Amino acid sequence: MSLARRLSAEFAGTGLLVAAVVGSGIAASRLSPRDVGLQLLENAIATAFALGALILMFGPVSGAHFNPVVSAVDWWLGRRAGAGLTGRELAGYAAAQTLGAITGAVLVNAMFGLSAVTSSHTERDGGSLWLAEVAATAGLILLIVSLARSGRTSTAPAAVGAYIGAAYWWTSSTSFANPAVTVGRMFSDTFAGIAPGSAPGFIIAQVAGAIVALAAIAWWFPTAANHAADVVVPASPSTDRRSEP
Repeated sequence: MSLARRLSAEFAGTGLLVAAVVGSGIAASRLSPRDVGLQLLENAIATAFALGALILMFGPVSGAHFNPVVSAVDWWLGRRAGAGLTGRELAGYAAAQTLGAITGAVLVNAMFGLSAVTSSHTERDGGSLWLAEVAATAGLILLIVSLARSGRTSTAPAAVGAYIGAAYWWTSSTSFANPAVTVGRMFSDTFAGIAPGSAPGFIIAQVAGAIVALAAIAWWFPTAANHAADVVVPASPSTDRRSEP
């Protein structure tokens, strides 16, 4: 696929992912206004299912990263093996993902009758939340790389969706694990939002989680670089996505 097609897929996929996260959060808070636990359950289930479906939809086009740290790890692992993203592609992916995330939040605000462009007031600060983001992000990247390394990328939609759905519950931060999604959620003053002042701490923690994951990958999966072209989902069973017309 051409770079333009892949970037448009990352833009759309990340936008729809944020729409699913924020939209289901708004719906949950309206449907279950007195039960925060039920709101989180509804939000988690919708996000997990949406993420799996979006990976199935856009994986054959762009790899369905939807996440700058996933793209960065793909670039880092593949830079010497001639696989994965190039530096230019990485910059394009990160920009498309971030712009897509903001667009997804604005779209959902409009769909639910809220101000299209707004700023969240939900503060999410503290060492415990940052530690949770390190753990959530490291686990996500390890899962993705292990699937590519073992030739099981066909299971990525279910596995990644299940991981994020579960991480809503076992992490104190509800597992953002994605800098682009973190930025997008700044534009939603709802159940799923994050205040702009809280976002930098989350993003730094997510980058730290990616570094932790890279260290673990070097120890557990020393040949993972050879499979960088398969992160998250390969374009086809037998060809690198960049060799397609």
